[in-house]
Amino acid sequence: MTSAQTTRLLPQAYRPLFAHPPFRRLLPALAASDLGDGMSVVAVAWLAIEIAPPGRSGMLLGAALAAYALPGAAGALLFGRWLRRLPAARLLAADSRIRAVLLGCVPLAWVLDVLHPVLYVSLLAGSSVLHAWGNAGKYSLLAGLLPPEQRLAANALVSSSTSASIVIGPGLAGFLAAAISPAWLIGLDALSFAVLAAQVGRVRGAFGEAGPDGAAGTTPVDADRPAAGLHLLRKQPELLGVLALTWFFNFLYGPAEVALPLHVTDDLHAGAGLLGLYWALFGAGAVLGGLAAGALRRFPLWPVTLTIVAGWGLALVPFGLGAPAAVTLACFTLGGLIYGPFTALSYTLFQDRTPAAWLTTVLAARSAALLTAGPVGTALGGPLIALMGPRGVLAASGIATVVLALVAAVMRAWTSRRAASRLV
Repeated sequence: MTSAQTTRLLPQAYRPLFAHPPFRRLLPALAASDLGDGMSVVAVAWLAIEIAPPGRSGMLLGAALAAYALPGAAGALLFGRWLRRLPAARLLAADSRIRAVLLGCVPLAWVLDVLHPVLYVSLLAGSSVLHAWGNAGKYSLLAGLLPPEQRLAANALVSSSTSASIVIGPGLAGFLAAAISPAWLIGLDALSFAVLAAQVGRVRGAFGEAGPDGAAGTTPVDADRPAAGLHLLRKQPELLGVLALTWFFNFLYGPAEVALPLHVTDDLHAGAGLLGLYWALFGAGAVLGGLAAGALRRFPLWPVTLTIVAGWGLALVPFGLGAPAAVTLACFTLGGLIYGPFTALSYTLFQDRTPAAWLTTVLAARSAALLTAGPVGTALGGPLIALMGPRGVLAASGIATVVLALVAAVMRAWTSRRAASRLV
């Protein structure tokens, strides 16, 4: 089948994208890096458990998962002075090269039998230090490569690739971990970023620094907007409330991410295959939930958002009750289905309540603030597991999330009543 015949089989909105050579070359590389990161959800945790000293697996697991994400938040805040003027393609290429080299050192150190826990955490931390900038560069590059009428379809494809990687990556990693070391899976992640760096270089080479429309290469990621956006948010109590709810929701999810692998090994006495199945089912539920977000638009967004927060918390409680794996797998799938629409609804609340002229600024501030939530929660997971055990942490995370929803509902009702009284 020819390329033209394949293009005609696509929905109308996506056909122009696959007729665009740079995007057509870039999309498979982006999808490969997404898949590599999806596999690393399992591989990073499993390798930490394998190399941890006796009795220290919880602490190393929390440190490894935090190192894989938290330095990206620090890099977003600390390096803006030097990186904000770089073209988007250079940012994406620089992040891809750093991840390729440092993640590639993990299997090398494992083969040489020098993969000490400190070295492992250091390599993970170094690999993620520019990842927030690389992600920003990715979407800026797409905006520069494509005309405005094609950007929504391109963003949808790239976002769908990320969601699909959550479904496929962990399951594939769990299957492969039965045959090869998780260190080699991290090496595959490194290889995927090497391919991405090469493809970004081809795009830059084809169009030069200015890009096809004069913007792809030269438009830097704006590092000054988050500060202005946070200043505006202080004047918008409702938006600040949405941001606070999202921050604490992501924060409370962090300890559960650390506890799940140890629940599989310590409580269920199972292997990487079961851990991969948990994440694959969660991802499948999240994809379906995300696709259903459009139907929820008919309902009041605040109540639906709070219901999602409470529903995810309730889905974690059975872990603490000693439920069998079949039950907790079903709960985790349901949790993904419930969680799926949350990001879309959160963005919609911002879009509905923010003046159009300030929307980009406020969303930039939102991203800068939320970069810290998950990694901080993940870092807290290790010490909590040492105190409460994996089951206890999963249950506590769920109960705390339900409490968060109730507190937010009470505060929302109070502020609405106060606002109504001022109008009387």
